[in-house]
Amino acid sequence: MSVVDIQSTATELPDPWSSLLLGQVGSTGVKVLRMDGRPLGPESHDTAEALLVADGTLQLVADGFEVEVRSGEMYLVEAGVKHAVRPGSHGTLVVIEHVSE
Repeated sequence: MSVVDIQSTATELPDPWSSLLLGQVGSTGVKVLRMDGRPLGPESHDTAEALLVADGTLQLVADGFEVEVRSGEMYLVEAGVKHAVRPGSHGTLVVIEHVSE
């Protein structure tokens, strides 16, 4: 695999909040997406996921607590924790999570 420019890849995605799988190690996928300020409703997963902000800011509510994740920071959402994206999230997000095989 070659070097991936994460920010350029996210910018070229046709729709915000539509992720692109960049690669996979075993059952763990690395995805990139572009945030556009819109909120996303609550969700939870059977496995943990890591949310790494490549640039911009992720405004999150996780387990009832408001969290701000800035460029260069990562937030780990534990399995089963309900989380939602608050308005104002913008930039590039890398999601590391279990993917279906």
